[in-house]
Amino acid sequence: MKKRTLMTTLMVAALLCGGAVVPAVRAHADTTTQASSSSSTTSTTHTISKSYVVYGAGAPESAYSTLNSTMGVDSSFEKLTATASDYEKYIGNGTTTNAAMISSVAIAPSDPGSGVRVNIKKYDGESNITQVTAQQYAMVAQMAGVTDVTIVVTANRAVSGESALTGVYKALAADGQNLDSQNTSAANQVLDATQGAINENSGDSSYPGKLMAAVGNVSKQVAQDKQDGQTDDSAQIQAILTKALENQGIASKTSSSAQTTIVNALITFRDSPISSSKTYVNNVTNTINNVKNSTGDLMNKSKNWANSEAAKTAVKDAQNWFQKLIAWIQNLFN
Repeated sequence: MKKRTLMTTLMVAALLCGGAVVPAVRAHADTTTQASSSSSTTSTTHTISKSYVVYGAGAPESAYSTLNSTMGVDSSFEKLTATASDYEKYIGNGTTTNAAMISSVAIAPSDPGSGVRVNIKKYDGESNITQVTAQQYAMVAQMAGVTDVTIVVTANRAVSGESALTGVYKALAADGQNLDSQNTSAANQVLDATQGAINENSGDSSYPGKLMAAVGNVSKQVAQDKQDGQTDDSAQIQAILTKALENQGIASKTSSSAQTTIVNALITFRDSPISSSKTYVNNVTNTINNVKNSTGDLMNKSKNWANSEAAKTAVKDAQNWFQKLIAWIQNLFN
């Protein structure tokens, strides 16, 4: 009788765990490390433990109050400044000056498995991020090794927006999560490479989401192939991209020259450490789902987007529930 009761109890526990405990298991650590199945290289995917706001060095302190209210920043956010030297360190795409670092970002941890979501907010009613889209920011951050965060971007005056990712990378470094420079460089090349196609389709608000979903799917396939022992060449990556664009219904809207530029950037991604990471293959799916059906500047429409404590509490509750379940099973047979 005890054996039958034990089997029944364990089956119930397994079913209950499948529905309630998986998120807690994913959240045991903020940083996950996965060795490649085909290489000795180890690459990492990171999230953060608390919220940060990173002001562009070119944003005057007199604008901080409006920047804070625009991005939903409160006193719990750790405050940092992104400088020209940070840009050179994390972006590595030429040089700049502190005065040119205008974009500001806020970043907060979100639920495990949520991927990356980005909101671009108007500053004092003005859309001052004039070029880079929310979908680009989200997918590029994921490709650099960032996951399970929500990012808000704004600027106190009109800028293209390329430097905003500097603030994201600096926030992770401040949190003890140093991203691999080869990964960030490859991701930044994808940002540059996708800009031409998006500019060519500026009248289609759904295009950026579809394009970045396609690029994300290609990166996932390229990474999976690499881990399976196959290194895709440019022709193979082009074929994967063509199919991905067709699946999104935008193949005819994406010029051959734009596709070539994207393929070249994806080759750089292929050669970066993160493409050897199984965790990347898993996590990028979440961000693909975030971007593919999104339009406009708001990917996360939650009122309390930065309420990371809610996610932490839910994880803690799930962990406590699991411990109580194990204790209950043990007590049945004591």
